[in-house]
Amino acid sequence: MPEMKVLTEFIKSPEQHKIETYRRNGGYEAIRKAIPSISPQALIEMVIAADLRGRGGAGFPTGKKWSFIPKDPALTKYLVCNCDESEPGTFKDRYLTEHDPHQLIEGMILSCYAIGANTAFIYCRGEFYEGIRKLQTAIDEATEAGFLGDKILGTDYSLRIVVHPGAGAYIAGEETALLNSLEGFRATPRLKPPFPAIAGLYRKPTIVNNVETLANVVHIVNRGAEWFQGIGKPQNRGTKIFQVSGQIQRPGCFEFPLGVTLREVLDASGGSLHGREFKACYPGGSSCALLTAKDIDICMDFETLAARGTALGTASIIVMDDSADMVKVATRLMQFYQNESCGKCTPCREGTRWLVQMLQRIENFEGTAADLKTIEDVCVSMAANSFCPFAVGAAPPIVSAMKEFKNEFEAYIQKNPHAHEKQKMRIAYPYN
Repeated sequence: MPEMKVLTEFIKSPEQHKIETYRRNGGYEAIRKAIPSISPQALIEMVIAADLRGRGGAGFPTGKKWSFIPKDPALTKYLVCNCDESEPGTFKDRYLTEHDPHQLIEGMILSCYAIGANTAFIYCRGEFYEGIRKLQTAIDEATEAGFLGDKILGTDYSLRIVVHPGAGAYIAGEETALLNSLEGFRATPRLKPPFPAIAGLYRKPTIVNNVETLANVVHIVNRGAEWFQGIGKPQNRGTKIFQVSGQIQRPGCFEFPLGVTLREVLDASGGSLHGREFKACYPGGSSCALLTAKDIDICMDFETLAARGTALGTASIIVMDDSADMVKVATRLMQFYQNESCGKCTPCREGTRWLVQMLQRIENFEGTAADLKTIEDVCVSMAANSFCPFAVGAAPPIVSAMKEFKNEFEAYIQKNPHAHEKQKMRIAYPYN
């Protein structure tokens, strides 16, 4: 299956980040089509008909999410763009914002018009200095051209977009933690319900969408829901930007229709390094279970990967070849999750710490035969009892590594002469 460039069609055009180039390539035509010719409700129904699913990881139907917003025009409503891209292996949002920021701005204008929001925020990872600068410039250019600000294109609709740099917390990618951070509080998740569509930012109805999701709205308006339905496969419509990194010849972003095989994506990125063979990958960022060489022809879509026990997530494929040590991979990943846990709930705060201790013990040839079962039990407990999806995503990469490459973990344990002795958990505090 060849690449199909929709969101990335003009991304390598010189000066695509400038409004003149963006408009020359067809930019802001969707605004002229939609405002005021298409009613907000009709725009929501168009996105529902297109079957656009969220591209931030969960894959929830975007139009359906918008439909949860109360229709009362007297209520203040907000749109928040989640550009807090902090998971290992993810870089598509940075790619879009640095090279084609107006596409996101146009998508946000359309989305705000659909839900009746007059203020929107882009919550951007604080380290994305170039992306933040280009987004702000794009907002200024769009305002000057009449696509933002008061009375857009001479209509009664007005919109203001604010770029808000984040504070560098992975947990802020969870939508309610993001909203807390945006309000000036610590980025910790909220109890749901109520969901953001009812009580979100400042306790007002709020929609939180990913960068890639919002950019797709532009092309649905320009080309129609039927066109979008013609791409991909049932329940998995449209294209997806696959990010490939790790032990691969040409890391980067590759846009394919949903349902492309893993092999085809890896071939587009040049395949494994010379002299090496593909061993495994995390298909949707680090927060999912591994795929191995036996899965090389699996379809990369939401349902197929869910049936396999993993997830499409953000389609961030982290590749490992036959030189990778899966014990070290698991340990490094869990160190990341321990560091990024917000600490709000005990299963996640303590579970990630215990897992790091046990994995480090195995890596240092001090593991015991019982450790693998204990690690699995802690992962199950974390996934079942934690407050938010953070720990739910932290468990599968470790459990799947042990399942698929159990021999590597056992080889480390066998080097411990006391491997079959029962060992108590050693409590190590950073202050000791």
